[in-house]
Amino acid sequence: MKTVKSSKYLLISLSLVVMSACATTEASRTPEENYAIGERSFKRGNYETAIAEWKKVKESFQSPDLTSKAELGIADAYFKNKSYPEAAAAYEDFRKLHPLHQKSEYALYMLSLCHYKQIHGIDTDQTPVTNAVATLESYIRTYPSGEHIQQVKEKLLDCRSKQLQYEIYVGEFYLKTGSYPAAISRFESAFVKFPDSGQHDELLYNLGKAYQKSGERNKAKIFFERLKIEYPTSRYSDKVPRL
Repeated sequence: MKTVKSSKYLLISLSLVVMSACATTEASRTPEENYAIGERSFKRGNYETAIAEWKKVKESFQSPDLTSKAELGIADAYFKNKSYPEAAAAYEDFRKLHPLHQKSEYALYMLSLCHYKQIHGIDTDQTPVTNAVATLESYIRTYPSGEHIQQVKEKLLDCRSKQLQYEIYVGEFYLKTGSYPAAISRFESAFVKFPDSGQHDELLYNLGKAYQKSGERNKAKIFFERLKIEYPTSRYSDKVPRL
């Protein structure tokens, strides 16, 4: 029995020694070493470890250059880990702290991607679309010849299309529920909000339908005729009823 107890005490003692040695080693690491560990972890896809190591670098305040690299690394690790809200906050903080940094353009582009990646269906919260549009437009204003300008313009066009589709979705809901004045108002405001849209044929058709259902046949006729003249090959032109 004594031998068993002695063995247990020995194992416990050894474990404590090892734990103490590991803690001492970790505590004695330099910020440069922490950064290197974070970098290796990031490359291996261990994003949570990378974030933890780079946070230690950030908290050390040893070097402005190393700190900014760690801050951006944290944002990238969150993004790669698909933690988009956390990544967005980190990129935004980086831009606020380092507005003149050479990576500020990159941070704004990635911030817009964070919002873009959070866009889901048309029947969900549209805040990510609004935020994506705001940051994409900000990039175009700030960096008109920026490295990512083409991708930004493409994504902005897609977001604008999604915004218009949402307006149509809401307008169609009003149509189905018999709220014709609300539907008309929604469709007409969409013309003003999205003047360069390539989906005006759908709006014209819905406006004609809304006026028709509300009993204003003459106004309905105007929009249906516009649809046929301006978009003769549209699939909505084929749906125009005889009035």
